[in-house]
Amino acid sequence: MDKEKQFPDFKTLCDIAKLYASCMNDYLYVLDLTQDVYFITENALKRFALPGSMFSDTRNNFRAVVHPDDFDMLIADLDEVSSGKKDEHNLKYRWIGLDGYFVWINCRGQLLRTPGGTPHLMVGCINEIGNSQTAADNISGLLGESSLHERVRQMMPSLRNAMFMRLGIDDFKIVNERHGTDYGDFVLREVADCIQRTLGPRQYVYRIVSDEFMVLDLNDSNYNEMNRLYHRIRTEVDSLVARENYKAIYTISAGLVPLANLENKQYDYTSYSEAMKLSEFAMSQAKARGRNQLYSFRREDYSAFLRRRYLNSCLSQAVSDNFNGFELNFQPLVATNGELLYAAEALLRFRTRADELVSPVEFIPLLEESSLIIPVGRWIIRNALTFCKKMRERHPDFRVSINLSYIQLLKTSLFDDIKNALDELQLPPDCLITELTESGHLEDSAAVRSVWSKLKGIGVGIALDDFGKGYSNLTNIGNLRPSIIKIDRSFTLKALENAYEFDLLLHIIKMVHSLGLGLVVEGIETSDELARINLLEPDYIQGYYYSKPCTQNEFMNKFQGK
Repeated sequence: MDKEKQFPDFKTLCDIAKLYASCMNDYLYVLDLTQDVYFITENALKRFALPGSMFSDTRNNFRAVVHPDDFDMLIADLDEVSSGKKDEHNLKYRWIGLDGYFVWINCRGQLLRTPGGTPHLMVGCINEIGNSQTAADNISGLLGESSLHERVRQMMPSLRNAMFMRLGIDDFKIVNERHGTDYGDFVLREVADCIQRTLGPRQYVYRIVSDEFMVLDLNDSNYNEMNRLYHRIRTEVDSLVARENYKAIYTISAGLVPLANLENKQYDYTSYSEAMKLSEFAMSQAKARGRNQLYSFRREDYSAFLRRRYLNSCLSQAVSDNFNGFELNFQPLVATNGELLYAAEALLRFRTRADELVSPVEFIPLLEESSLIIPVGRWIIRNALTFCKKMRERHPDFRVSINLSYIQLLKTSLFDDIKNALDELQLPPDCLITELTESGHLEDSAAVRSVWSKLKGIGVGIALDDFGKGYSNLTNIGNLRPSIIKIDRSFTLKALENAYEFDLLLHIIKMVHSLGLGLVVEGIETSDELARINLLEPDYIQGYYYSKPCTQNEFMNKFQGK
């Protein structure tokens, strides 16, 4: 009997809760399981649509405040506690706020039994988890990334055939910029609803970050089934945009990752992190390929992505380390009249710290994408002209040819870079030939024409490279007025193998000569090829017949007397 008196009663626990409530942001509660009375500290009434700080008939009152999708789960858990089957209550679910929006909470409680072991009271704490947007998100009304992680953790290792589908709203940044964050929040809520409406059993959606959502599919679905789900979501989003009278235009992209593709088959934290990383890659691929589409993860694409990232790091390190790893090779241009050395084309090479020689086809686009071509381009100009100065000690009329990137033309003071290097090395401008690839970039480019005009004005040679490769426009010859046309090897091979192409090349050479321009035929490798091409009377030959690209020292040794 004394023990019964010492057991804390409902009123005492409520008073204690009131005492602590003033010094905390969370909400304390006491539930009398025998009398069916619920008490919660009054600060909760400022946030949630509760009938009061104390009420009975808890089941019906909870029905009015708990999200309909969460109600049955809550009652089932409380029934287990009140029956004594479990001593702890720990659930994430939603209560409706005073503003009409649902708020994610984490409700935890501890069962207190009478000395005889009968379930009597439950005391606990409720805290909001939506504000952090990790456990839950009040804007979209969805659970967040940490809740996804928790579900995956609980279900490991039975997730072998599960699917992650990561979705992102295209142009969401523009929505916020044009219409404000309040409308952006509206779009997030509505898109979340669009996704939820399309889901079936054992499919769950979470808000990951910003405008991104994750669907976890536990149905052993295949690609076609997930593709149909994605198109249902896309249709819902299109309908949403139309319902809003196209106030904001946006679409949705998605990346699909079957967890069975993970390299780590143990399904621990490492595998979860890898799945999230791969899902981000997959979604970014969908956006990069045009957006408003589903991309299914492919290991070979990811390997290529990792390769580009690795090379970008290597290139950046090399630039920072005084261009260590970069080297210029040189290939001769030989005059058909007397086979005299006319010039050399400077060709950039790159070797990683692991001593891997990387193809220019692979690393030069990365230099351009990252704008590292700007410092590397200046390094090329300086070193190519330094080499030219050395060669002129033996060949006074020697020239060097360098390839230029459109990034250099558009984002740097290229003319000043070249002029300053020529002046510092005391070289005449006509010792330099600048090459630009024949492509659509040349067309109607005022920036290109301006730089070319300045360079030509001081005497720098201008070469139009890769003529005849894929895209050729005679207008470029008129616009840029180059001093040299370089015929691409692919065109050369066609001319050597086909009479029609041979005649076509003959007419091109005659046209070029009629304009007073020089012409280089690239790609000559054998004496037979040289003999046939010489019948067309080009001005210069470039190819393996005379030399493969080689280092400065090798070049000087080969051509010191020619």
